[in-house]
Amino acid sequence: FPSHDSRRFFINPRNEFMTMKFTVSEYFAAHARLAARLDVIAFQQGIQMVKEAFEGGKKVLTCGNGGSASTASHYVTDWNKMINLATGKKFRGVCLSDNVGLITAYGNDLSYADVYAGQVDAMMDEGDLLVAVSGSGNSPNILKAIEAARRAGGKVLGIVGYDGGKMKPMCDHSVWVPSFDMQLCEDVHLMF
Repeated sequence: FPSHDSRRFFINPRNEFMTMKFTVSEYFAAHARLAARLDVIAFQQGIQMVKEAFEGGKKVLTCGNGGSASTASHYVTDWNKMINLATGKKFRGVCLSDNVGLITAYGNDLSYADVYAGQVDAMMDEGDLLVAVSGSGNSPNILKAIEAARRAGGKVLGIVGYDGGKMKPMCDHSVWVPSFDMQLCEDVHLMF
């Protein structure tokens, strides 16, 4: 977000730091330009995957790192509360980023790359859905969680930015935000 000199920093595909003068108008304009490039059908198909998991009584596990962890948590908060209030039925959502005890136990006893895969191994059943959120699509702990979901017979929905990284082809379906601006990716991911 804006620093003291009103510039935003982001990394382009060649990992070079770039700056742009920050204004609210330009920020909204950047969102508008990005929105015109989004695949609305892919968003709808992602929503359909979550809906099918709910209707089938399956668990929906979410995970992410940093801002994406907060987004994953926000999804589960809204889905658990609002779907139950609207339908009277239980939405079986769990955010793997929310249990600090488990995250630190796996991180300390195994590795940070295992903090989500360990939880997937312990909780996911065949047919459950993992919603993996990643700006870059290359976070080792997210990739390992996807592999664990596959071993369990689960489905995987990726919410990803940049070029999709290693994660995009590993997913059953991806909602892809084609931008190398992490802030824009995270903003759109939160709208899913």
